[in-house]
Amino acid sequence: MSNRSAILIIFTGGTIGMIKKVNNYVPINFKELVKYFPELDKLNYYLEIIGFNPPIDSAEMNPKIWIKIVEIIEKNYTKFDGFVILHGTDTMAYTASAISFMLQNLNKPIVFTGSQLPIGVHRTDAKENLITSIEIAGSRSFGKANVPEVCIYFENQLMRGNRTHKSSSNEFNAFSSNNYPILARAGIDINYNQNVISNGALKTLKIHKKIKNSVGLLKLFPGISKENVYCFLRNDFFDAIILQTYGCGNTMQENWFIDELKSFNEKGKILINASQCETGNIVQGRYQTSQVFIDLEVISSYDMTLESVVTKTMLLLGDSTNKKLFKEKFHQSFCGELTKIDK
Repeated sequence: MSNRSAILIIFTGGTIGMIKKVNNYVPINFKELVKYFPELDKLNYYLEIIGFNPPIDSAEMNPKIWIKIVEIIEKNYTKFDGFVILHGTDTMAYTASAISFMLQNLNKPIVFTGSQLPIGVHRTDAKENLITSIEIAGSRSFGKANVPEVCIYFENQLMRGNRTHKSSSNEFNAFSSNNYPILARAGIDINYNQNVISNGALKTLKIHKKIKNSVGLLKLFPGISKENVYCFLRNDFFDAIILQTYGCGNTMQENWFIDELKSFNEKGKILINASQCETGNIVQGRYQTSQVFIDLEVISSYDMTLESVVTKTMLLLGDSTNKKLFKEKFHQSFCGELTKIDK
């Protein structure tokens, strides 16, 4: 290879790899997709492409595919300066979060991108997203990657992957990073906000592939029935339940509900408090309606995204279901996914 940055593109599927046939959009393989990107031949990068065959709709994403992506990166980590992963938008934030936890001590860019409109549509956002993602993945200063972390690039914005949430299904600006600053903005130039970008690890890359999906997600709402709650808290399959609470971590105080939490807790199971709000933090004990969570040693998710909470929980359960050890690790910031907030 020359002095040009070497980039591996991993095409998993998604809207970016679809064309319209008759009345529906159908997936195509990456060899067909490349025909729509003649600009790739003009880029001053060494590019290789690995495409999933068949392509995967992001609604079908699961931990087995996360492991497959990680194994591709692991196998090629020393050969390339950066990686671009083309992925459907619906679950991109989940996958980016999971990959950030699975690849510890990262010192190379892994940039997720996709599009809201298929490549076969005239107004598609696919070309700009892909070309700029390649440029970001290959960007270096003084021989070091400018963004040595897992991130998402979409509509002129580069965001930390495990801080990102899909907030729109019909706007080109589909993703938001509500609790963490944007890593870079692309205009005439790409302006990197180095103050909020990881410095990259000097240690050897460490891979985590053990994932356990014995996690439940219980979203509270006014008038929630006992039967709904029982389905989660009385189900022995779950090692951990994420409670999607109100505001900064508040919940109802009805005795039957508190009793169910206590019973689940006494089994040595794990309870995690995550807000239904996209912006802000969990602050248990700020109001009386969250004091019970302190009494039960419920784990605060602080300012993490729901996608990050879910995937981090799966990875930690893969290592151990011990509540004390889990809580200790959960409250560590592995790759910038959380900020601890005092009361």
